[in-house]
Amino acid sequence: MTTDYSVTLLVDKTPEETFEAINNVPAWWSQDFEGASQNPGDEFFVRFQDIHYSGQRLTDIVPGKKIVWLVTHSNLSFLSDPSEWEGTTIIFDITEEDGQTKVQFTHQGLQPQIQCFRDCSNGWNYYLQQSLLPYINTGEGKPNVKE
Repeated sequence: MTTDYSVTLLVDKTPEETFEAINNVPAWWSQDFEGASQNPGDEFFVRFQDIHYSGQRLTDIVPGKKIVWLVTHSNLSFLSDPSEWEGTTIIFDITEEDGQTKVQFTHQGLQPQIQCFRDCSNGWNYYLQQSLLPYINTGEGKPNVKE
């Protein structure tokens, strides 16, 4: 049994529409975005004011089915080890289930024993449930706004 942070979302869009929405990172996670997030090997950086800066590389991408990001850089200024996310993996598994699309989100390495777990889990809960979910279903997310 894993203790990695994980959330399941159910949406009323196709796996392909869901996949496209997830890949539009600035529309649901952070508008303070640099880089590309569409193809294997693409790298992008997101910033949340002076609190969170991270870089991700797409290591696996299967259209309509799976997206995997390796965190290559992190600076979470509120942690004693600001690089705590480096080397962790963010996974979106997309499947069809009972006429809906299921997104199984897992942040491998974000576990209860690390300092960031509580605050980062709360952050993911917000961006996944209050921004990505409505973005997939309605086209309107609530991403971090670039200053």
